[in-house]
Amino acid sequence: MEKPNSSTSSLLRTKSDQFVETMAAALAAMKSPVSSSEVAASAIGGGGPEGSSSFHSRKSSRGLAAASPGRSSGHIGKNTHIRKSRSAQMKFDVDDLSSGAALSRASSASLGFSFTFTGFTVPPDEIADMKPYSDEDIPEDLEAGMPKTKKLHTEPTLPIYLKFTDVTYKVVLKGIRTTLEKEILNGINGSVDPGEVLALMGPSGSGKTSLLSLLGGRIREPTIGGSITYNDQPYSKYLKSRIGFVTQDDVLFPHLTVKETLSYAARLRLPRTLTKQEKDQRAIDVICELGLERCQDTMIGGSFVRGVSGGERKRVCIGNEIIINPSLLFLDEPTSGLDSTTALRIVRTLHDIAEAGKTVVTTIHQPSSRLFPKFDKLILLGKGSLLYFGKASEAMIYFSSIGCSPLIAMNPAEFMLDLANGNVTDITVPSELEDRVQMENSEAERKSEKPAPALVHEYLVEAYETRVVENEKKKLRSPTPIDEELKSKVCSTKREWGANWCEQYSILFWRGLKERRHDYFSWLRITQVLATATILGLLWWKSGSNNPEKLQDQAGLLFFISVFWGFFPVFTAIFTFPQERAMLSKERAADMYRLSAYFVARTTSDLPLDLILPVLFLLVVYFMAGLRMNVGSFFLTVVTVFLCIIAAQGLGLAIGATLMDLKKATTLASVTVMTFMLAGGYFVKNVPVFISWLRYLSFNYHTYKLLLKVQYEHISHSINGVRIGDGYKEVGVLLAMVVGFRLLAYLSLRRMELH
Repeated sequence: MEKPNSSTSSLLRTKSDQFVETMAAALAAMKSPVSSSEVAASAIGGGGPEGSSSFHSRKSSRGLAAASPGRSSGHIGKNTHIRKSRSAQMKFDVDDLSSGAALSRASSASLGFSFTFTGFTVPPDEIADMKPYSDEDIPEDLEAGMPKTKKLHTEPTLPIYLKFTDVTYKVVLKGIRTTLEKEILNGINGSVDPGEVLALMGPSGSGKTSLLSLLGGRIREPTIGGSITYNDQPYSKYLKSRIGFVTQDDVLFPHLTVKETLSYAARLRLPRTLTKQEKDQRAIDVICELGLERCQDTMIGGSFVRGVSGGERKRVCIGNEIIINPSLLFLDEPTSGLDSTTALRIVRTLHDIAEAGKTVVTTIHQPSSRLFPKFDKLILLGKGSLLYFGKASEAMIYFSSIGCSPLIAMNPAEFMLDLANGNVTDITVPSELEDRVQMENSEAERKSEKPAPALVHEYLVEAYETRVVENEKKKLRSPTPIDEELKSKVCSTKREWGANWCEQYSILFWRGLKERRHDYFSWLRITQVLATATILGLLWWKSGSNNPEKLQDQAGLLFFISVFWGFFPVFTAIFTFPQERAMLSKERAADMYRLSAYFVARTTSDLPLDLILPVLFLLVVYFMAGLRMNVGSFFLTVVTVFLCIIAAQGLGLAIGATLMDLKKATTLASVTVMTFMLAGGYFVKNVPVFISWLRYLSFNYHTYKLLLKVQYEHISHSINGVRIGDGYKEVGVLLAMVVGFRLLAYLSLRRMELH
């Protein structure tokens, strides 16, 4: 071994001296009040580590920095600054420290030297500070930076044992001439108990979301087979109030804040026995529990609205469900699209929920190596078949037992997903599978030495069915260890609403106003209405007259008003239900409110906002065009336009709710509005008898006649070929349209719900 040169030796001695001085100061600080000058550093033979060590205390403010008098060395000055090194760390054995026989070691990977210090005692109050960090010691939320509060989900709830045996599911694909059945799930078995987290894992298209929806009662079709029980009882509507379901897509209102979103959910879903203040407090507790305090007054946001981050949105969705303290919590890929730290935070939250006695089932696409150990049980799916069910910690042992083991170190989740996809690269191939490849494949495929994915899948399904399935079915047949009284609660058919009809209507009305206030008072919409009004006022500037022959031009203005305020609301209302279909389906599936309460609140919450713009429009047009200068006439004109708007809205709602497709709805609305406009009595005076009935279905026609009556009844009984009547018939027809179109829209929503 070559002797180190003088410069290297000098460096080693300098670092060694610094290390010894650091340790001397540390020992002096840990002893009873003795001055640092009385601490003698032990003489150490050999070299020193490359850098000094620093203590990591649980108190972040406690740092270790020391300086000692210079040693008699030609390489060190009088004052030596002790610097922390990142290349070495001190670790104390706490048990040895507490017994008085302390042993501390610091090692350098680069130089290979080690030092030992013995014979000092650490006071007991210092021992706790020297324990290493753990994830549980971090007192704040990793994303929000806010302290945790008392957990809401620790409240007692009805324990639910979920079991499912031989679950199958098929979908019927109807073509023009043929009808095909596609198998989505085939013979799935499993169970999950309170206090456990069950992960459904598999590649895309393996049936994870379908299985989750079946277990959560979201799919009720005749093509479902097998048995799914909750405390040995079948699914009932009562379970809706016991189940929380977080969908894969974050279905939230973009213009509501985090606090408003959770508060409205609490008021609608929590029992009537709680007051409004108690429900709002429950929402605040959930916000604190999920670490959302920092963003509680921030809008959720969407595609075109800036809002909270992706991790915060996902936690708001989880908060929407855990706010009711559910017994069963289902989540569809809660970590998709999130970074590993945020995903770990969410999975830890789920683990905490399960530890409080809840049953948690979640689909997971590709968990990291830190996430996988958080799951208690695992179901691995491949092409709708069951490849593994059991404890997540025993999955690797099972696959090793059937001859499939990773050849390199890899994440267990990646290993199992490779197997589910039929990819055996870097995975040992069982001899049985190799023999099957030799028998079934051609010579060219034999040379590749890789079995086809279909063969791998077939082997895994057969291996599970022959080795595990029967034992698991025997376990599933055993009765659930729960009292008969708790079992009877599950099969109750009584539906419990969190609020009565009037309260539901009030909550949904104000929620609708807050959500859409940004749309109605956007500068673009206001500019559109005011610009149109100004142009009309300039074109018909002071066109009023008492001569019937000179009123022909002004009658054209009145007809345009009836067309504009018939066309505008129709194409606004068309988007109402198609855009909110996902939210409506989600909230109705959770029994948050009655459909009738939602429908009435949704249609009436638009009215205050819809009626402000017409008033601004008429204030500009009415006086610029020189219409009848009378307070009564102006008021009746406003009321007539209001009736037209409400009737036109009803038509838009009916078309949107019936078709639930924006392209189809827009096309149908365009044809309908154009037909009503042409039959409105302005363009065609003598309509053929066989099609003259169309004008009576046109709200433009009835609005036009009412406007003519309001403006010119004192001048003439006929304007531009249209006879002016008393107006009662026109008002009655418009009111019938208001009710009829809305009734059609409500029945269409009912049909969609049943479908």
